[in-house]
Amino acid sequence: MAMAKPKKKRRWLRRLITWLVLLTVAAGAFALFVLPTWQAEATTTYVKYTASRGTISNALSFSGSVSVVNNETLTAGAAATVRTVYVAEGDQVESGERLLRLSTGETLEASFDGTVNELSVEEGDEVAAGASMIQIVDFAHMKVTMRVDEYQISQVSEGQACRITVTALGETFDSEITHINRISASQGSTAYYTVTCEMDVTEDVLPGMAVTVTIPQEEAVDVVVLSKDALSFDVDNSAYVLRQTAEGVMEKVPVEIGVDNDNYVEITAGLSEGDEVYAEETTSASASTGLSSLMSLFGGGSMPGGSAPSGMQNSRQNRNFGGDFGGGSMGGGFGGMRQGGPET
Repeated sequence: MAMAKPKKKRRWLRRLITWLVLLTVAAGAFALFVLPTWQAEATTTYVKYTASRGTISNALSFSGSVSVVNNETLTAGAAATVRTVYVAEGDQVESGERLLRLSTGETLEASFDGTVNELSVEEGDEVAAGASMIQIVDFAHMKVTMRVDEYQISQVSEGQACRITVTALGETFDSEITHINRISASQGSTAYYTVTCEMDVTEDVLPGMAVTVTIPQEEAVDVVVLSKDALSFDVDNSAYVLRQTAEGVMEKVPVEIGVDNDNYVEITAGLSEGDEVYAEETTSASASTGLSSLMSLFGGGSMPGGSAPSGMQNSRQNRNFGGDFGGGSMGGGFGGMRQGGPET
């Protein structure tokens, strides 16, 4: 009789292990096949926008840097002694003004209006042939160079108006494209072309400073405009908006679009100034949140790949307009107020 107790104990342990395995399998099956079907009911809300009248434009935008146009370093034509120095560093000089006189009888003159940026000699100095003596730089008239890739170079032309903003100073200058180097400098598989424009600047603008060059492209004046967020698109890429009927039903209204920029679009047909339209926003709760909670009860931690954020997930469909214009801007004040759901 004393030997029967260990057998009963082993049978009891086997039964316990069997039940634990069955419970674990059942919990896993529940988590894998039942919980994912628990989905919260989707909720659809609407955001209201108002069509307005105004001016809309877009532009190309490029990064560039400032450099000097006129820069000259004068040297000695032969070994000589500096007899007379007529200027000092920092002096403003005019074209044809005397700068230095040498013992050889040579007199050096400025060939353009500018500033004495560097003076390397004094009266009485002995200089060798070819020695640098004085540098004149025109800091009042600068040029900007930028690189334009092969996909946008066809939209840039000499004589085209542009606006240059000096990043560090926030100063803006009007200019135009003066030269396009049509020999490309490739980077990887893309060809780039050097484009130059010139401008008269203030004394705060220095060579090497970074700039943004904006080249206006399209402009529509006194037209109906609408926030891009109000637009939706069919499978055939046709634009439409939602408008509320007298019965409170949302109906699709086809629209035609024109000039667009980062935020707004011209409506050429389908809407009038003051029309109110709606954009649909659908939200739904994630089932994975409940699944993660259940698995945590069994010590499983979070779901593989991370759990979905708690609360609501926004499933708003977006549309990407072709021809993104960097730095696109819009003149005039528009509507497009973001409000609550539709009025009933």
